[in-house]
Amino acid sequence: MTYAAIILTGGKGERLGGIDKAALSYRDATLLDHVLSVVDDASQIIVVGPEKDLPGVIWAREDPPGGGPLAGLAAGLREVTAERVAVLAVDQPGLTRNTIARLREAGGNAVLKDDRTQWLIGMWNTAELRAALPEDPRDLPLRKTLQQLNPVEVSALPGEARDVDTPADLDTLHSG
Repeated sequence: MTYAAIILTGGKGERLGGIDKAALSYRDATLLDHVLSVVDDASQIIVVGPEKDLPGVIWAREDPPGGGPLAGLAAGLREVTAERVAVLAVDQPGLTRNTIARLREAGGNAVLKDDRTQWLIGMWNTAELRAALPEDPRDLPLRKTLQQLNPVEVSALPGEARDVDTPADLDTLHSG
């Protein structure tokens, strides 16, 4: 069964001095290129955030911009036609195709779990996700909305759930 992917890139990167996380260098590409490569088998790839020159990607943006991850998710979800959708953050260098495969195999709604639930690494039933969204999602917590869907927790492999939020994370990214 096909799935769509929503990649949220519109965060402010405040703890990193306001840099564009999607453009951060990772291996020989960017973090956005990395996440795109992990979901290159998706029937649709929707990137929520400032538009870049990338072919084959559907661009979406919350209105007004800066309304938080739940508002970004709502903007991306408007474009989805598949029955299931992967929801991912751009700052996830540990993601692999295997991560997505395991979430898909879990069926229904599923999230990655390491020492905490990774709400921005999940696979969701599109109709259920749409039904759970509040009418105005701006500045509301993503976790609270997604928890309502009782997702299956898929155990993360070592390093799989790491993200890039702080200067120390950025140093680790560049040294790894």
